[in-house]
Amino acid sequence: MSISFSLAGKAALVTGANTGIGQAIAVALAQAGADVALAGRSEPTETLAAIAATGRTAISIKADLSLIDPVEGVVAQAGEALGGVDILVNNAGIIRRADLLEFSEEDWDAVIDTNLKTLFFLSQAAARGMVARGGGKIINIASLLTFQGGIRVPSYAAAKSGVGGVTKAMANELAPHGVQVNAIAPGYIATNNTAALQADETRNRQILERIPAGRWGASEDIAGAAVFLASPASNYVTGHVLAVDGGWLAR
Repeated sequence: MSISFSLAGKAALVTGANTGIGQAIAVALAQAGADVALAGRSEPTETLAAIAATGRTAISIKADLSLIDPVEGVVAQAGEALGGVDILVNNAGIIRRADLLEFSEEDWDAVIDTNLKTLFFLSQAAARGMVARGGGKIINIASLLTFQGGIRVPSYAAAKSGVGGVTKAMANELAPHGVQVNAIAPGYIATNNTAALQADETRNRQILERIPAGRWGASEDIAGAAVFLASPASNYVTGHVLAVDGGWLAR
């Protein structure tokens, strides 16, 4: 039996692909042969250019994914432009920080709605087409806080724990239809979102001391895992949350 990591002939929809992890995943999927639709609030100019350089097709879909209202239209627009959606990567997310005793309902709802509610209903919309076509791949971006509690981020921890649970729930129901659902839990990745931590000498040292690999992760580390989970090589992998963390959770 041959093992293939090729995504030739496939169409992917990636949310939150303007920078960082989402951008790296979208470009890596294109490098593996997929055409890619990018959904989010802002125009992902750099990502579109990087995908164009691979020779693959890329389109941008403007959508506010803090609400579920756009999800059907996003999937439909991606499908019309690319001939269906074979791969969905739910990367878009937000985080709000505050002390537990002061945490507001507004911050709770904003994070849960974007990171969990929209993720589920976008997956549901994409899965309908995947089931009709006989297969597909859904990849959710979880977190180390899928497994840990964190500090000052209760809604984020709740949402990412929920991502782990809903990944397994979706996998159970969609596996008979040839749709695999998995999640990636990134560790400490060097992106714009973690710039403050990297710049804090004490926190940076503490983080590096905890990571067996001895370095911050790169967005490309996550992208490699995404290509595997999007490809035929992972056809017997479903309901799994893959930590890409340099060994953080093993410590």
